[in-house]
Amino acid sequence: MHHPKRRGTSHEGKHRQARPSLANHPRTARRTTGKRKRKWHSFKGTKREAQVECARLISEMQGGLYLEPNKTTVAAYLDRWLEDIESRRRVSPRSHERYAEIARKNIAPLLGAVILSKLQPAQISNAYAKALASGRRDGKGGLSPRTVHHMHRVLKQALGQAVKWQLLARNPADAVEPPKVERQRLETYDMGQTVELIEALRGTPMLVPVVLAALCGLRRGELLALRWRNVDLDRAQLAVVESAEQTADGVRHKEPKNGRSRTVALSASVVTDLRARRLQRAQELLRVGKRLSGDDFVVAQADGTPPQPRSLTHAWIKLFAGKTSLPRVRFHDLHAPSGLGSPSEGRQRAARPQRGRHHARFVLARDPRHAGGRGGAC
Repeated sequence: MHHPKRRGTSHEGKHRQARPSLANHPRTARRTTGKRKRKWHSFKGTKREAQVECARLISEMQGGLYLEPNKTTVAAYLDRWLEDIESRRRVSPRSHERYAEIARKNIAPLLGAVILSKLQPAQISNAYAKALASGRRDGKGGLSPRTVHHMHRVLKQALGQAVKWQLLARNPADAVEPPKVERQRLETYDMGQTVELIEALRGTPMLVPVVLAALCGLRRGELLALRWRNVDLDRAQLAVVESAEQTADGVRHKEPKNGRSRTVALSASVVTDLRARRLQRAQELLRVGKRLSGDDFVVAQADGTPPQPRSLTHAWIKLFAGKTSLPRVRFHDLHAPSGLGSPSEGRQRAARPQRGRHHARFVLARDPRHAGGRGGAC
């Protein structure tokens, strides 16, 4: 006698395609005909494993964590997220470029093919380990812990938005610890080396940028955006009101870091250097029939436009080829902390690294003729 096969049975030790039904769940929506709306989830495994998976899905529905299956990959979602933060201007253009670079060149090759809804913390952790071991695109080793830490920040922020859009029930990156980033000791100049550097630069276009950076605490973008209308040589002070930022489309001006303008007091030697620079620039413009105006940049090229931030850094690197025998340090490390009062206060603040890309700023030198005071000083 032929007996019909019982639906849902399986032989012990064999795997089959099990389809747990959620039709009996009380929250299951009904069709207009009055029948319950069924949802089927394919699951490859034994009957017992299928029952466990069904119980998990029902538990998610009861807890309000159930999400419809979605075939969107991590790479496709990252592209959508990048378009969203760009269109809504949630970050600056330069930050968006950096996010896109990390997402598409570092994260996507490792996790881009994974279905977004199936992304697990273990996969993210394995991707970080692989990036540390062999993540360089040129095939010459792994990425630094700091770069992988940036990958984690971008991925966590992107997946956090996926939770808000209800594409994920929870953020899997929350359960992953990024690699520890050890602070590197920065090489900076002391008082004697700073004086030697400034004297070696006299008569070169790099004198004013280095003086403003090393003695006044201006960042690279801030000194490139500085205009003569913001410099008051009679009162010996200047105002930092904007900063230059280099993007793929060129150089744009924005508010200073943290969105705060500030006034910096100038010492007698800095005023002297700025007066000389102003006079030199006025004479250069007179030769071509123009006059120096307040809108002109303090650090400017022959055509009056400021150099690009990267060009200034490249000029700084080339400087050490024949101008000075001092050990080379990054141009970023010339900056002194902004808003300093007395020299003792400066030393205390210099010992505490600050957050952000310029994560450490140290006092390099201070004009001995300056007696301190309120606000920034150089």
